[in-house]
Amino acid sequence: MTTELPRSRGRPRRFEADQAVATAQDLFHARGYDGLSVSDVTEALGINPPSFYAAFGSKVGLYAKVLDRYAATNAIPLQDLLRSDRPVAECLASLLEEAARRYASNSATLGCMVLEGTRSNDMAAREAACVFHTAAEQMIRACIAARHPDQAERWSDFVVTTMAGLSARARMGQSLDRLLATAHLAGSVLTSSMPSTSED
Repeated sequence: MTTELPRSRGRPRRFEADQAVATAQDLFHARGYDGLSVSDVTEALGINPPSFYAAFGSKVGLYAKVLDRYAATNAIPLQDLLRSDRPVAECLASLLEEAARRYASNSATLGCMVLEGTRSNDMAAREAACVFHTAAEQMIRACIAARHPDQAERWSDFVVTTMAGLSARARMGQSLDRLLATAHLAGSVLTSSMPSTSED
C-alpha cells in the first residue's frame, strides 16, 4: 500500500506503509516495545512525527500492525506442526525444536516477539501481544485435548513455559546448539511421559 503523507513544505512524500511496518517489526523485535521510542521509529522510517501519527495513530497502533505482520510471516507455523496424523508428543517435540531454531535464527531479532511483548510495561502493548500468545496457547492445548483431554492443561503449560524459556535464553544470546539441546530434552520428557492412546 502506498499513501501520500503531508509535509510542511514542498511536494507530498510517498510513503510505503507496508515497508514501514516491516522495518518497524525489525525494530520492535530487536529492542522490544519499551526500548523503542516514536522518535526512534520516525528516524528509521525517515518521516516526521505528524506523518507517523497520520499513518499509524500511535506507537501501539503501529505495534498492532507489526504483530499482525509477525503472525502472518514469522510466527511458528502451529497448524503445520500440530498435526492429527502424528503422535501428540512428536508434534510438541517438533514444535519446541522449531521454536529454538526460529528464536536463534537472526542475531538482530532474537527470541519470540510476541512472548517478549507479553512482558511489556505498557498495558496496551502487553494486551495486544497477549491476544496472539493466548491464541497460540489455545491451539497447543486443543491439540493435546483432542487425544489426551485429562492432560491438556498440564502438558500445554509445560510446552508454553519451555517456549518462554527458550525465547528468554535466546534474547540473552544463548547459542542455537544449547537451545536445541534444551528443546530436545523437553521433547524427550514429552515422549517418555505423555500417555499413549490408540489414536496416537
